[in-house]
Amino acid sequence: MAKLIISLIFIVIFSLSIACQPSGCARKQGPVDTENAWFQNICQGTQKVAKLHFYVQDVLSGKNTTVYEVAHASITSNSPTAFGLRVLDDLLTAEPDINSEVLGRVQGLITFADLETSALAMNINFVFTSGQYNGSTISILGRNQIMKKERELPVVGGTGVFRFARGYALTTTHSYDVETSYGILEYTIYTTYVDDSSMRLQASM
Repeated sequence: MAKLIISLIFIVIFSLSIACQPSGCARKQGPVDTENAWFQNICQGTQKVAKLHFYVQDVLSGKNTTVYEVAHASITSNSPTAFGLRVLDDLLTAEPDINSEVLGRVQGLITFADLETSALAMNINFVFTSGQYNGSTISILGRNQIMKKERELPVVGGTGVFRFARGYALTTTHSYDVETSYGILEYTIYTTYVDDSSMRLQASM
C-alpha cells in the first residue's frame, strides 16, 4: 500500500512539471497569450512624442450638417449658453480648405455644460483614415471654453499606434461664419506613445 501511494505521488509531481513547461502553457492559453505578452512587454518599447496639426470642419446647419442636438433640457431654448447635448461627426483635413487632404473624422459628444459661460464638456475621438496613422485613434476628454482664443484639452488615450497615448491638445477657432453656422477649428496635438516596432521585430524572428 505504501509503495502504491509513493507511486501515485510521483506520477502527480511528474504530470505537474510537464504542464508547467512554457510550451505546455502556450498551448493551453492559445491566442490570448500573444496579446498578454505584448501588454506585459509594452513598457520595454521606446516612448516617442508626436506633434499632429490639422483642421476640423464643423458644420452646424445646412444640408451637410455634421453636428446635431440629441438632448436638451427645459431651459435649453432660453439658455444663453445653449445648455444641452450634441453629437458630431466632423471632417478632419490637413488644411483649412474643406477640399484639402482628408485625414479622417472627429466623432463624439459635446455638451454645453455651463449655465453661465459658453463652455463644452468634450468627449471626442480623432479617427484617422489615411496617412501614417491610418486605423488609429486619439481620444480627448475635457473642458473647452470656446470663447477663449486658445483652449487646452487633455489627451486621455488612443488605439492602434496611439495605445497608451497621453498628452494635450491646443485648439483655436480658425474661422466662423455666423450666417451659415460653419466653423473651422485648428488643432495641434502633442502626445506620447510607445514605439513597439522593435518588439514586433523580435516576435517575428
